[in-house]
Order: sequence, then C-alpha cells, then structure tokens
Amino acid sequence: MFKIIKWLVLAIVILGLAATAVIYGVLAISLPALDGNGRSTYVSQVVKISRDQLGQAVISAENRLDAAYALGFAHGQDRFFQMDLLRRNAAGELSQLFGKAALDLDKKMRFHQLRKRSAMIVEQLPQADQALLTSYAAGVNEGLAQVGFSSFEYLLTGAEQKPWRSEDSLLVIYSMYLDLQTATFERDQALIQIADIYGPAMVSFLTQPSQYQAALDGSTLAPYDLAIPEFPKQTLQALLRIDENQERGSNNWAVTGQLTTTGAGMLSDDMHLSMAVPVIWYRAQLNYVKSGIVSQVTGVSLPGAPAIVVGTNNNIAWGFTNGYLDTADWIALTDNSKTWQEIEQIALPDGSIEEYQLTLSEYGPVREINGKPYALSWVGHQPYAVDMDLLKLEQATTVDDALLIASEVGIPVQNLMVVDSQGNAGWKNMGAIPGRIKPSELAVPEHAYSTLWQHNEQQRPEVKNPVDGRLWTGNSRVVSALDDQRFGNGGYALGARSSQIRDRLYEKQHFNEANFNQLQHDNQARFLQPWHSLLLQQLNKNSTANQQYIKELENWQGCACATSIGYTLVRRYRDEVINSVFTAMQAKLKTQGGSLKYVKRDLEPAIWQLIEQQPDSWLNPQFADWDAQLTDSFRQVVSNLSKEFGSNLKGWQWGTVNELVIEHPFAQQIPQLSKLLNMPTAPGFGDSYMPAVQGRSFGASQRFIAQPGHLENAIMAIPGGQSGHPLSPFYRAGFDDYVTAKPTPLLPQTLMHEITISPANKL
Repeated sequence: MFKIIKWLVLAIVILGLAATAVIYGVLAISLPALDGNGRSTYVSQVVKISRDQLGQAVISAENRLDAAYALGFAHGQDRFFQMDLLRRNAAGELSQLFGKAALDLDKKMRFHQLRKRSAMIVEQLPQADQALLTSYAAGVNEGLAQVGFSSFEYLLTGAEQKPWRSEDSLLVIYSMYLDLQTATFERDQALIQIADIYGPAMVSFLTQPSQYQAALDGSTLAPYDLAIPEFPKQTLQALLRIDENQERGSNNWAVTGQLTTTGAGMLSDDMHLSMAVPVIWYRAQLNYVKSGIVSQVTGVSLPGAPAIVVGTNNNIAWGFTNGYLDTADWIALTDNSKTWQEIEQIALPDGSIEEYQLTLSEYGPVREINGKPYALSWVGHQPYAVDMDLLKLEQATTVDDALLIASEVGIPVQNLMVVDSQGNAGWKNMGAIPGRIKPSELAVPEHAYSTLWQHNEQQRPEVKNPVDGRLWTGNSRVVSALDDQRFGNGGYALGARSSQIRDRLYEKQHFNEANFNQLQHDNQARFLQPWHSLLLQQLNKNSTANQQYIKELENWQGCACATSIGYTLVRRYRDEVINSVFTAMQAKLKTQGGSLKYVKRDLEPAIWQLIEQQPDSWLNPQFADWDAQLTDSFRQVVSNLSKEFGSNLKGWQWGTVNELVIEHPFAQQIPQLSKLLNMPTAPGFGDSYMPAVQGRSFGASQRFIAQPGHLENAIMAIPGGQSGHPLSPFYRAGFDDYVTAKPTPLLPQTLMHEITISPANKL
C-alpha cells in the first residue's frame, strides 16, 4: 500500500510539473522578438525600435508617420490584449470575449454608442491625422503579427485577435472619457434624485463648499449659511455601507525658474487611476525629424493611441490632472418630447446576438431617473470630444505655445500644467468643454437646452508665471469663484489634497527633483486631524475599556504610514460615522436605483455640521442620542476590522489594511497563475486626501518630475513593467523602484535590444 501511495504521489508531481511545463511552453512561444530586421510597406524610411533595461521603447524615425508606425509596432508586441480591452470596453464589446457575464457592462457602454461616434469622427479628421492613425494601426497589426502566436489571454478565452483599426484609437481615448467623467453625470443623477425626494434645499446642504479650497487665485465660495434641513421621520433599518467613488484624477504642480537652480521651470505630475497588470502607461521616447529639425519626446504613451500623453520634448514638460468641470447635463423630457429607439447588437462568443434597445433624443440617449425620462447631454457625445491635436504639444517650445494649443485638443478636460526651459510655468484647462454657459447639477428643462452644446468653448481661464512662482492642482476647483459659475462643478475633489500641496510648496523657497519626489510621497494626515480628535474624545468617555485603542491613537504618527494602527482606526471611523448618519438616505435612494456613492466626497462639511449641531431629525432611531450613535460607529469599526484581519491589533496596521495589490484581470479567475501574473504585494503607504494617494489597487499610475533642458535628473516611476507578457524580463521592471520611492530615470538608459524595419520596396 505504501508503494502505491508513493507512486501516486510521484505521478501527481510529474503531472503537475508537466502541466507547468506546458503552460510555460505555451507562454514562451508568444514572447515577441526584441531584436532583428524586417520590412514593411507602411514605412517610408528606415525605423528603429530599441529597448533599454526597463523595456522602454526608443523610436528612431525620419518622420512622424514612421514614428507612429514604430510606436504602434511596440504597442502591438507588448500590450495588444490591454489595447483590445480598452477598445472593447468603450465600444461595449466585452461580451464577445467574456460571454454573458459582461452583458450588463456592455449595455452600460452601448448607451453612449461610442463605436459609431469613433467611426464618424475618423472620417472628419484632417487627412494628416487620418494618415497618422492609419500608420499607427499598421504598426500595431504588424507588431502583433511578428509575435506569431496568440497571447495566453486569447488562448484561455478562445477569442480571436481582431486587427487594429484607426477608429479603435479613438475608442481608447473614449475609454479614458468613461473612466474620468462617468462620475460627473452619475453625480448629477444622484442630485436629481435627492432633489426629487428631499427637495433642492437638501442638495444645497449636501454639496456646500468645504473649508478646503485651493483655487489658484485664492478665491473662496460663499459658505453655506442656512439651517440644516429637517430629515423625514426615520424607521429602524440595517446599516448600509456607502461605497466611495475612486477619485480618478491626479496631482500636479510647478514652479517657475526663480525657484530652481537651473533657471528652468520644474513640473511634477502623478495621475491617479485604477491599477492592474499591465499598468496603463507605456514608457516611450520618440526621435523623429520634422521641418528639418530633430524632435525628441520622452514620456508615457497610452497603448492604443499614437501620442506621448505626459512628458517632455526638452523645451517644455507637461502633465495633467482631471479637470472635473461640469461637462454633462440631464435634460428633463416630457410626453411631447421627440424620442426614438435603436437596437444595439451585442455579439457573444458562441456567435449569438443579444439585442439591446436604446432610446434616443435630439439631446442624447435617454435614461429613466425616479421613473421619469431624462436625456444625457454630455461632452463625450459631441464631435469635438476627440481629435489628434494633443500631438501638437510635441512641437511646442514655450509655455505660450502649449497654452495656445489647449483649447483645440479633443480629450477629457484636464488641468494642463506646463513649464519650459526658459523658466516659465502655466496652467490652463485643456480638452473639450461645452460652449453652453449655464451648467447645472440638477435637471435642465427641455426649453432651456442650449445649442451651444455643439461648440467647444474657446474662452477659458489660464495662469502664467504667478508672482510667487508656484502653481498647483489636485482635481478640486482651480478656477476663480466667478469662473466657477461659468464652468460648474463636475464632481470636484474636496480640496484637502490640493491645499496640502499648496501649503507644502510655500514651505520652501528653492526646489529640485528630490524635493518634488518627497512631496509626491507626502502622506501626512492633515485632513483626518479633526476626526482623530473626535474619536479620542469619544473613547476617553470610557478610557478603561478603550485603553488599547487610545494608546494606538496617541501614537498614530499623524500619517498614513505602513505601521500605524491608529491611522486605520481614524480612517475607518470617519467612514462608519458617514455610513451611520446617511444610512436612511442611502436606503431611500437605493429603492430608486440610486446611491450616495458619487456624492460622498461632498459630505464632509455637512457631516461636521450634523455632528456639532446634533439635530434630532437626523438621529438614527436605533440610538437614544448622538453620543450613542458616534460610539456605535467605533464599535462597528472594531467589529469589521476583527472580521477582516483578526482580533490582534498588529494585523490592523495601515500597511496591511491598505496593502497595494496590483492584479492581472485573469488572476482571480485562475488563482493558480496569480503568482505568475500579479505584481508583488507591498505595504500600503498613503491614502485619499493627501498627496500620496494610494488604495489597494488604486493610486499614482506614474510619477513624473522634469526640468526641460535639464533632464539628467528627470524621473518617471511606474508601478509595473512595459510588457504584458509574464515571461518577459520587462513584466515587472520598475515596480520595485516605484514602491520604494526610488527615483527611476525618465531618460532611456543602456539600450539592450534593437529592431530595424526598412521600407519593403528598398534594399
């Protein structure tokens, strides 16, 4: 019997090793070649695609068309599946890959009909831009063809690798629109529902301006000075968790040359997005000739598009944060409104078709809110939403050049921060802004709809070379109080992060790259100080029973530090107080298909007014008084942490609770491959409401610092590698530097590989 068991164990081990060998074998044959020579009919001159030790693609070409081809070739080799997901996500075509499980998401995206819009916009682009997209698409497809074998994602799903088309590059930009601006119209929907149920006064109370305002001109909005609205009589109900919408946005700031040793302006930019494997950005340097001048542009590209999104041409350096201007309105329809239906056909893997009926109007697609029809008028639906004008930044030589370009670029509206080698620094909203002059967070009557929606706003504020030499943005209001009336609130960040960046910039009179890198990692918990005081006050009412928690709060370090238990307690306490106080409203909205999720970031001023004034109508009926409700919120914190991380307080350290986990989309479906596919986990460092933004799978998707003309110390850190192939040496390259705050060089280092592609009709 022992021998039989021994042989069975041996057989299982052998089969396991064989299966592993097969998996690695299948993966190995789909690795792209990084060296060699090829030919293409799509290039006019010889192009070279080199890679350094991080896998950064270094493109050398004689013109911009050939550079677009070469960048597409590199993207196709390293990131095609990621690109495929981006275009399918925007177009509502994921069901063809993942089956019926993706139908709800596809229907949500088909609401916007972005595949049709992309195809129409491509036809309207200037010929030069159409040629650029054609060249890029050819590079993608030939880079993919060079690999020779489908990547493992397609082998697992059984899906077909469909060729890249010009319109797909626009869909990738639309995917960013959906990521960055969905919260704007979802927030408006929530506010419409709140106004419908509780009245407009409740909307004013919940969305009142916070004390954290960091507009560049120092202006503040008028404070809320009305009474707290009465809340309708509450009934006993279970506590509901209000999800928090991830603050997709970014930090950026700049100083003029008067505050640097070199005399050049200096820029910092870190864009906050969800993190997955592979990471969203792709490091690249483009070297090409235009008008007889050699151009060199270094930064990060978005696989699927032919542009350097954030970077420098050594004359200027630029970066973005999400603008959060009001770019959407819901138009209230009536029985007399003209509407019609269209059928969207969603393909499934077995070849069958799922039909989705969409109601349309002359203002946009129609959705029911609280049982009434509303049409969404959104800038993303306008023809000027997407174009290729971002590429013009590559040829800009001064801040003035960049600011002039800003009004023409078709991207989701961003806070452009730009500096130049001459010492200038500037800010302006870049991207599509609707021309209508009266934005509204609540429903707009049909008769008040403005045809100015069809026009991109050209007149927009800007700031250049402020007297004190400092500029900053962080997704909160940047414009003046007066301009805020014109451009509206599309879901601004609270402002605590921007305020902290501003204050840090005024702590020094001189800056270098190391100073900016330190500020990018600033995790001081200034925003949570009042919550820390409140919690300590509550626990000290029963200091004997709460002794261990009080000790942790007294030693909380005042930061979102990995070893801090006190920070975890304060952070979770704030969430539970908000959940408890607003549970009744969340429950009511939920019955109407709504949520406070997209309004939660606005609630800080309101929750403090409620805590301080303690109105009876807002008290949860399961508690005798507000003190009991606030105490119970901490009991809930302890209960939840114990369930999630055990009863030992050491397991409640912020580095564990907020551990950085960056996963491949297939890792959860195939856990056996998780170690191969995922990035290593890292202790959490940072949080919301501070410069060092970091969640479990969310945070700074890149960290960029540069002084144009002096790039030897420029930094570009990314939380993952260049290649989407798990056996590539570049799969995790750069990750360790990112999590340890090491300044990864922006410029390419020693080149290790080179592909040369010659015109097919030339020797």
